[in-house]
Amino acid sequence: MVGVPARAPRRPSVRALVLATHAPPAVAVTLVATLLAVTAQVSPGRVALVGMAVLAGQASIGWSNDWLDADRDRAVARADKPVVQGAVDPAVLRSAALASAAVAVVLSLVLGWVPGLLLLALVASGWAYNAGLKRTAASGLPYVTGFGALPAGVVAAAPGVPAAPWWLPAAGAALGAAAHLANVAPDIADDLATGVRGLPHRLGARRSAVVGAVLLGAASLVLVLGPAGPPAWWGWAGLVLAVPAVAVAALAGTARFRRLAFPAVLLLTVLDVVLLLAGGAALT
Repeated sequence: MVGVPARAPRRPSVRALVLATHAPPAVAVTLVATLLAVTAQVSPGRVALVGMAVLAGQASIGWSNDWLDADRDRAVARADKPVVQGAVDPAVLRSAALASAAVAVVLSLVLGWVPGLLLLALVASGWAYNAGLKRTAASGLPYVTGFGALPAGVVAAAPGVPAAPWWLPAAGAALGAAAHLANVAPDIADDLATGVRGLPHRLGARRSAVVGAVLLGAASLVLVLGPAGPPAWWGWAGLVLAVPAVAVAALAGTARFRRLAFPAVLLLTVLDVVLLLAGGAALT
């Protein structure tokens, strides 16, 4: 295989370990889950447990990804990966991934069986994706199930173990599927070079962009129209922003409009997260 040979590190740095967690998405998912717990009026102590459990689970997913993909990342010279840089050994990431997964299990189940198992569905989905589903046409399934279960688990952590209304996990599932399509887009060429053919690879860049934009728009609709009663003014305002953003985001697969499409995708994602948090507040 052609690539950057790994140097044998003596001791991994904290920076290398943090980078290998895929820190930006891990922190983003943790922050959204924690804020949703706050808006759903989960008690402060349990909010902290939710945040720590989700963060541990996200770290385990990131570490397992870089551990399991070490050879593939070296083959395509992924110089942004700590393993390829020689900053951390795959064996260290394996140990860290297993340890953080165990921590996630304990912290999640402390919240109770129902919220715990729902939160752990995201962890199990991430590991299943890393272990092989990413190479199949079902690569989006872990994102749909995991991010659909996450808001349901957070809501269930509130007093009385309430069940989340259908529109929260539905919107979470749509956001997860859209995130999968957007996350894979920059790495399609490298993935294909190493035999990875998930759903976005089979759809291609243009169709993936259109499907992702439609999913983000659908999440907006569900979050605004799903709750009982007429939507608030800010819900209608969100939809007014969402409609043109969906149209522009659908052009992300074309070279000519890619620069405009990225801000549109970002706008839709932020809008949906705000609507999700507002939905959590509406439960109380």
